[in-house]
Amino acid sequence: MLTENVPTLSVEEIGALLAAAANRPVEVGDGSGRVQDFSHLDHALQVAAVLRAEGAEGELAVAGLVHDIGHLLPGVGDPEHAEAGAAAVRAVLGERVAGLVGLHVEAKRYLVASEDAYGGELSADSTASLARQGGAMSAEERAAFESLPLSGDAVWLRRADERGKVPGLHVGDLEEWMALVATVADGHGR
Repeated sequence: MLTENVPTLSVEEIGALLAAAANRPVEVGDGSGRVQDFSHLDHALQVAAVLRAEGAEGELAVAGLVHDIGHLLPGVGDPEHAEAGAAAVRAVLGERVAGLVGLHVEAKRYLVASEDAYGGELSADSTASLARQGGAMSAEERAAFESLPLSGDAVWLRRADERGKVPGLHVGDLEEWMALVATVADGHGR
């Protein structure tokens, strides 16, 4: 999917997509049709909560909330969900949030290549999607990723992404987070 075909989302549309995601379980991703015991909304809220608990504020916490929004867009597959999600939120949430959304898959590939134990920490869905997303980075790809201004925060987001997959864990309501989304959007002249 080309990013030119991705809709530009408003704050209200982001909220509506995330709310609807409460009824959409995360797939295991191995082609079996099996699903996780948590929804896309559960995952989004948990990732944002993990980041907030670790001291992230504002844009980084919002990036955690919307990092997988590309999965909720019609016609977007796993390999391009990060790029599509970034394109969808860029106009309303700004370059930093969009950049972090766009880099969260690359951060996974980076961590798998850079840390021997990281691949073993991945959930079933993350492991299944890794090959479709390019696998572990090469040495050249790692060096290029490390040179990016957002690489450190993208790795922080990616680590939170893996920890935000706990079945049954309630970490707050979407409405609370949407107030922060609106604040970030207001800072970008929505």
